[in-house]
Amino acid sequence: MHATDDAGKTVAQNDAENQFDVGDRLRLLRQSYGLSQRALAVKAGVTHSLVSLIEKNKVSPSVASLKKILEAINYPLTDFFALTLPPVDQIFFRADELTPLSKGPLTLLQVGDAKSHSVQIFHEFYEPGADTGETMLAHEAEEGGVVVAGELEVTVGSQTRILKRGDAYLFNSRLPHRYRNIGTERCEVVSAVTPPYL
Repeated sequence: MHATDDAGKTVAQNDAENQFDVGDRLRLLRQSYGLSQRALAVKAGVTHSLVSLIEKNKVSPSVASLKKILEAINYPLTDFFALTLPPVDQIFFRADELTPLSKGPLTLLQVGDAKSHSVQIFHEFYEPGADTGETMLAHEAEEGGVVVAGELEVTVGSQTRILKRGDAYLFNSRLPHRYRNIGTERCEVVSAVTPPYL
């Protein structure tokens, strides 16, 4: 669904704020599979330098890139963030109890543990210029959302529309899609995807 490019559009947890060290977790996971940084990069189809920079916390990977790296070893993204997930039986969530899957120009907060449910709910924030990337997204699901504040450019297939506060979208996620904040104000969106894809 929503990811960002590695080129300046960060998407990983802020370690200081969220007490989750993405780089250290990836390094330990890679080592547990007996892989070198280069071997993991080759399996994932990414550069060796990207894996190295992520592990040193010198770059925050996009959700798409981190997902691609983890898929190379068949490791679910949700398991990667498992230590920060709330109890499965939790029903109500304060704002500070949402699970950050990304921080930066695009902030992606997940409600609860999506792996335990058939729907994944997000509270999203796009800073001006934030973009899910030039590579269109596509996955086996359905998704929809409502723009709560600001403006969001949504492209689905050959159609592009600028949505404003109160406007919404709903489509088959198998269609190539992309999200961009081309405005000057922060954009806020509440969205859902089923089945969960991250």
